[in-house]
Amino acid sequence: MRADRLVSMVLLLRQRGRMTAETLARELEVSTRTVLRDMEALSAAGVPVYAERGRHGGFALLPDFRTALTGLNHDEALALVVAGSRRGAQLFGLESALASAVLKVVDALPDGLRDTAAGAAQRLLIDPETDLLSRRVAPEEVSDSIAAEIRRAVFAGHRLRIHYEAVGRPPQWRTVDPIGLVTVRDQGYLLAKRGTEDRTYRLSRVLAAEELDEPARRSDTVDLDGAWRERGVRFRTGGDNTVVVVRVDAAHREHLVATAVAVHSEETDEDGRCRLHVVFQDARHAEWALWQHAMYAEVEAPQWLRTSLHQRATAIAARYEPPT
Repeated sequence: MRADRLVSMVLLLRQRGRMTAETLARELEVSTRTVLRDMEALSAAGVPVYAERGRHGGFALLPDFRTALTGLNHDEALALVVAGSRRGAQLFGLESALASAVLKVVDALPDGLRDTAAGAAQRLLIDPETDLLSRRVAPEEVSDSIAAEIRRAVFAGHRLRIHYEAVGRPPQWRTVDPIGLVTVRDQGYLLAKRGTEDRTYRLSRVLAAEELDEPARRSDTVDLDGAWRERGVRFRTGGDNTVVVVRVDAAHREHLVATAVAVHSEETDEDGRCRLHVVFQDARHAEWALWQHAMYAEVEAPQWLRTSLHQRATAIAARYEPPT
């Protein structure tokens, strides 16, 4: 940890110039005494750091002290900054490592590309906390220690014990053979084998994880993209999925489809409305989604959903009936 802090200290001085011990301590979340000891260690290691006293004093590096990194073009430098902003690193417990790596690479860029990368943060906003309707995006939280344990097992090819809390079920310990990690729309997943069956585990539902000292029972090679697509097909066509036949205004078709798991078929009626066979995760999901589009969509089947939406609409109408 100290080595990482020393590197971060050098990079901060490289990018910001002269900094006081108090400022460095705040940036690195350590005490001022720790900063002073680290400065002595850097000097002893041959890093040309020096102190200036006075009102505008502080620590600084000798001019032109930096490493060199060549071969990157404008778009490659920009891609590094974008990559450092993605949520996948946080879900897999690599957020601090990625931030540190990007900081090191940016520092080593030639002058022109370093200016491009430094200015990118002011010109790019990636995955903000709210959308245009001020709806807050609530990303999943995954413990760094749990993510690190899972990550080590995946890359080492070891079996893994996880304490997993499936929806509607009490947590259980399970021993699995990890295949790979996937992140999609701010959600992280572990693809694994449990016995001979394929399993997909949501990282945010893993309460504890333990890497085992025995090899995972898995193939040496894997098509992770293909495995993810196969799991998606099984999810959309199995379990307690609910199929709804619905007619929706063409202008609201995309909004309705966005709430669904899949669309089995689609046609356009003579009046221009879209008639869809839409798949939802379960009955509750179907009722919720269709109620959101109650003014622009009409459920044709199943009948229980029509009845449920009618009862809900009747209750709402009675509640807001004007006084006589």
